[in-house]
Amino acid sequence: MSRIQKKSRKQAAADTPPVPMLTPEQFVEQLRALRAQVAEVSPLTVEQRRILRKQGTISETVVQASINVISASDTVTNAVGAPAEGVQAMIDEGNRWEIVENELKATWKGVEGANIIRRQKIAVITAQAYIIGKQLARVPEGADLVPHVEEVRRQRNLARRKKRATQTPGTPAPAPGTPVPVNPQVAETTPAADTSMTVKA
Repeated sequence: MSRIQKKSRKQAAADTPPVPMLTPEQFVEQLRALRAQVAEVSPLTVEQRRILRKQGTISETVVQASINVISASDTVTNAVGAPAEGVQAMIDEGNRWEIVENELKATWKGVEGANIIRRQKIAVITAQAYIIGKQLARVPEGADLVPHVEEVRRQRNLARRKKRATQTPGTPAPAPGTPVPVNPQVAETTPAADTSMTVKA
């Protein structure tokens, strides 16, 4: 590629206006508008999904051989209620919508990953704020921070108790009054679990 071609491509890219970024609310609005334009959207329960996925698992060679059976006999066509061309069209449509399915999965994974990173950053920042605030609250100049630091400590203790109360069955909770070994460094730098920051899969 010549220097002139490279330069023209760079100039074209520079002249292209940036794509406006969507807010979460705008994204949801556009996604719902797209969904309203899709003829077939069929939410399924977990059990329905399991059964239908199992029933729909069949090799492509078997499908094509079966289509040949349908096309070779009007009796078979009438019995299954679909001509060979209709079944083939259904296969083609399924393959095209599978591309959409994969794109939606990739988009969902990307949005989920960005939110996981975002919440991890929030956790680190809040942990740092607590540690720094606690240190500053020890000196007279930081007296204004004392009630805020105490509130953070209270909320952290509440979060720990909630976490212990929701332990999985079969895992005994520590007996009342039993000291729980905690690494001081981890306790100071790692924020307590907060159910409001849990990402649902």
